Amino acid sequence: MRFIRVRVSSEADAEDVLQDVWQQLATTLEAGPVEQVGAWLFTVARNRIIDRYRKPKMASLDAMVADAEDDTEFDFAGFFLRDDKTPRTEHVRNLFWEQLYAALAELPEEQREVFVWHELESLSFQDIAALTGENVNTLLSRKRYAILHLRLRLEPLRAELFSTAS
Repeated sequence: MRFIRVRVSSEADAEDVLQDVWQQLATTLEAGPVEQVGAWLFTVARNRIIDRYRKPKMASLDAMVADAEDDTEFDFAGFFLRDDKTPRTEHVRNLFWEQLYAALAELPEEQREVFVWHELESLSFQDIAALTGENVNTLLSRKRYAILHLRLRLEPLRAELFSTAS
């Protein structure tokens, strides 16, 4: 833990890396014995730390909305969650959900499932990992690709909303 802790920015990151190392050790030991376990552990820990710094940070939809709100004053959450039932708001809501589901249908099944479970059903990545048996990092990567696709696919709708919201 000390080896990892001095190389990462926080205690939580160190614990995450250590957990990944132990998980990889358990998986590797199932396949067969490891010679020079100490050297193997340090190498895996160093590689996990490097991977952690290389990997771009995940942006949540809330962060994307916050970025969008920095550009303009349009309040996505407020607009989609408010109770008024004007013809305009109903039309835009229906259009949004229609576009979102169409964009989700274009995704590979694994990416779509992770996105829906995490964003729409509010499952944690740990819960999804337990459900699917996949590594949390794999799930994060799948969600990232889904978000990149959805952002690109829904940009025309966003532009239309901004032009009519003014």
